[in-house]
This record gives sequence, structure tokens and C-alpha cells, in this order.
Amino acid sequence: MDIEKLLIIKKNELAPGKGRLLLSEPFMDDFYFGRSVVLLIEHNPEGTFGLIMNKPVSEKFNDIVSDFPQFDATVYIGGPVQPDNMFILHTLGDQVEGCIEIMDGLFWGGDLESIKDQILLGKITSDQVRFYMGYSGWEPNQLDNELERNSWVVTKTSVSKLLNTKHSKMWSHFVSQLGSDYELWNRFPVNPEMN
Repeated sequence: MDIEKLLIIKKNELAPGKGRLLLSEPFMDDFYFGRSVVLLIEHNPEGTFGLIMNKPVSEKFNDIVSDFPQFDATVYIGGPVQPDNMFILHTLGDQVEGCIEIMDGLFWGGDLESIKDQILLGKITSDQVRFYMGYSGWEPNQLDNELERNSWVVTKTSVSKLLNTKHSKMWSHFVSQLGSDYELWNRFPVNPEMN
């Protein structure tokens, strides 16, 4: 594996912003961010906020969230900040008051009681809503500095691709769409010592 070639990639040309993805570089050896795909919820001069999309937890939803009706849903690690708090992404739009559209057809938050009621009535399925424990956050200019060091690459996606790509294949799927400049990223082993 030619590590020098992995390090010499062109600078990220797409700026971070709401609804865009961050893909971690393959060397990042971190529980939260190693081979992670982060959906950016907000990026402004005050900082950046997002959710890791491809790190599910093994526990069942109702074992983690006790004050919800019975619901067969996967819970994801959203990031290292406030790991005891739950955050929600959904495709329900106007059905959930107070939600914010992140990208065309994908929404953040909203009235939690409304979501509980709709689950109780069987009006929501697990493919319409995702639950995250914690979030990923960057202070002002922190993400820009990490992008400058090529720790991340920014890319775009659609709601369908984001929600329908299997979590275990998500990072490699989106890296492969970046083109030949990032081809070596996918070939770099998860654990280089096992190579």
C-alpha cells in the first residue's frame, strides 16, 4: 500500500454545509469517527453540528429509550457530544410540527410527543425515522482546519442513497463515488497491521 499516494489527494473542493456529508479519511483511528459518514445538520460561523450515519448500537430501541411506545428501530451513535441525549432524523415533514428540513425530504427534530403518538397509532415505520444518541460538533473554524489537513472530504447525496445504503457499506459506497483521486482510500485496510 502506497501511503504517500493516499496522502497526496486534491484539496476538498466542496464546502461543508447543511445536508452535505463528511467522510473521514481512512487513517482516522477513532471509535466515533473511524470510517464515519457524518450528515451535517448545521454549519455556520458559530460552529458545525452533525450526526454519524453509519454507527448503529447493538441494543434494541426500547432497551435504550424507555419512555417510548414499543418500536422496532435501530439506534445509532450520533457522536461523542451529549451521548445521553436522543436526536431524531425523519422523512415525515409536516406530520411533525417544529421540524427543520436538512435536505430535500429529510428533516431534523420536531415535536417528540407527536412522533410518540404516531408510533403508538402505527402511523410511522422504522424506515421513516432514525434515532441517534449524541451528536458530532465542531467549534468555529475547527472543521475548516480539519478539512485543510484532509481529515475529511465533503460530498453530496440524496435522501434515498443516504437512508437506503447499508450502514456497514456506507463509508466505502460514498468514497467510491468520489472518483479516482480517492480510489486508494477504499483499498486501505481497516487495520493496517493485518495487511
